[in-house]
Amino acid sequence: MPLAFFADHEAAAPAWSKCIDINIKGVMNGIVAAYDPMMAQGRGHVINISSIYGNFPVVGAAVYGATKSAVNFLSESLRVEAAGKIKVTIVKPTGVPATGLGTGVLNPEAVVGILGQNTPAYIGAMTAIMEGKVQDGRVDPDSTAYAVLDPGYIANAVITAIDRPWGVSLGDITVRAAGDAYIL
Repeated sequence: MPLAFFADHEAAAPAWSKCIDINIKGVMNGIVAAYDPMMAQGRGHVINISSIYGNFPVVGAAVYGATKSAVNFLSESLRVEAAGKIKVTIVKPTGVPATGLGTGVLNPEAVVGILGQNTPAYIGAMTAIMEGKVQDGRVDPDSTAYAVLDPGYIANAVITAIDRPWGVSLGDITVRAAGDAYIL
């Protein structure tokens, strides 16, 4: 998740290229690899992981957001072209700190695009949570203050999509912690 402003282009270019390779080319190659076998068997299901960053352009996330928007576009194009033979689900997580994606942020100030006015409070809370200094509702998934989405909830969304009958497709699933502070 190489968040950075366009002004950071010199330092960000290699990370942006890697992001494009993984998020666009990787998804495209996965779809191409699955397409013929799924069409030949008369059905299949492709589940792609996108992000809420792919929903709207925000400052500090132009390239990352564009790649996730491309995931959405590729996925929906496959759905239309496959005409019901291949179910397509797009899972759009919000922040999942345990994945380590945040370590790819190139300019920490670039999180402002998704956090807006909540940026200072969020950064303080996440730092405290990651250091194990928080033992309140922000780390309790049964609390409406829950702020640290566990990767298991993303996996559960994938399983929910898979467990539908062949004639039922969950097209778009956003998974977020109730208290994540994101403005998208």
